[in-house]
Amino acid sequence: MKKLVVLTGAGISAESGINTFRDADGLWEGHDIMEVASPQGFRNNPELVLDFYNQRRRQLFDVSPNEAHYNLKKLEDKFEVHIITQNVDDLHERAKSSHIIHLHGELLKAKSSLTDNFICEWVKDINIGDKAKDGSQLRPYIVWFGEDVPMIPKAVEIVEQADVLVIIGTSMQVYPAASLINFIKESTPIYFIDPKPMVNKNAFNNLTIIKDVASLGTKKLLELLNVSNH
Repeated sequence: MKKLVVLTGAGISAESGINTFRDADGLWEGHDIMEVASPQGFRNNPELVLDFYNQRRRQLFDVSPNEAHYNLKKLEDKFEVHIITQNVDDLHERAKSSHIIHLHGELLKAKSSLTDNFICEWVKDINIGDKAKDGSQLRPYIVWFGEDVPMIPKAVEIVEQADVLVIIGTSMQVYPAASLINFIKESTPIYFIDPKPMVNKNAFNNLTIIKDVASLGTKKLLELLNVSNH
């Protein structure tokens, strides 16, 4: 089977009711990004940061995968599909996709605030006083600004092997995730699905832009790739 690699961002989860990462004014849910998505922010005000992610985690139980998530699962009828997502929700998992890499962490996990060696499943609120096995305060398993992105080498390896690349709902502005497109083979066809595509069509040899929201765009993708939309 040919290997089809999908890069997904906030736009694929937006139709499920999950807000996109940041608004035009640089705020995330009314907070300065660095207050809630940086190690310094956590050191300065751990209660604020824990509460922020506790709200995001609770929201997951009120939303469901949308048609776009299920359409990516349908691609597995014809391709070996690997999803590399910048999203921290579990909607790809709930849609039963087989191979998923989370670049920026997962809301339903927690980690030690001292080391990357202790990570555990976590579905409830994280509170001050909840400790990891090493005795440190638990924190969300989220890659914050200024932190390494541990899954990037694995993602690069997968993108290098792609026979088809699909990009959905990401502006490809956040690094290092945005650099992944540079690792595809020159001949690899790229499908870019976004209602407001900010991409230079001339920058790539084999680019198809599908100017639509994720659910409708992935439906068109199934047709273009001759995959049954059963």
